[in-house]
Amino acid sequence: MEKTKISNKLNNSKQQAQKVAAFLKERYLTVQCPLDHKTAWQLLVATILSAQCTDERVNLTTPNLFARFPNSAATSKADLAEITSLLKSINFFNNKAKNILATAKKLELDFNGQVPNTMEQLLTLPGVARKTANVVLGNWYKINVGFTVDTHVIRLSNRLGLTDKTDAVKIEQDLIQLWPQEDWSAMSLRLIFYGREVCTAKNPKCAICPLNDICPSAYLFVKPVPVKN
Repeated sequence: MEKTKISNKLNNSKQQAQKVAAFLKERYLTVQCPLDHKTAWQLLVATILSAQCTDERVNLTTPNLFARFPNSAATSKADLAEITSLLKSINFFNNKAKNILATAKKLELDFNGQVPNTMEQLLTLPGVARKTANVVLGNWYKINVGFTVDTHVIRLSNRLGLTDKTDAVKIEQDLIQLWPQEDWSAMSLRLIFYGREVCTAKNPKCAICPLNDICPSAYLFVKPVPVKN
């Protein structure tokens, strides 16, 4: 009986996922990473900086950083204080500066200055977890080994009934069962874009959302409009 319940739930999630995917593919036909970058190193650094920080803020900060330290070779020889000074507008800039310097040194020492193209190797870099690794693999190397799960993906996948998990790793395992592997990177971006535009964390725009008829959370997080007497 328990297996039947699990199977039915999975089938329902896949049916829901197909509807969500069809809508998002039509809305965002082509998608690209919103973090400005020209090299794998720049994408890696920008993604490290984007943790708990907006992409807009990262894109305002990285031009000066990359002009001074364009690659891992230059960064590995940098003074930590100088890197830190260039990142002061970024949340948690002290820790991120340390991780970027340590990552640059490790790339030069262990990877001949090249950003690795496997999940296992990327996870050995300071400040790099699965989210960052998936961003680099999917957007630079076009390799989908996992599903990028950020705060937007966590929120939308739960609201849309695609998962009931709260842990990012467990959510990733649920989502990779719902769509073809070649779509993982694009679907993550589409969920992120829709989360920023419509299904926002606070007061989502359920009234104008074309998915509100199939969304189990429609209107649940919308603040009521005060009634004027």
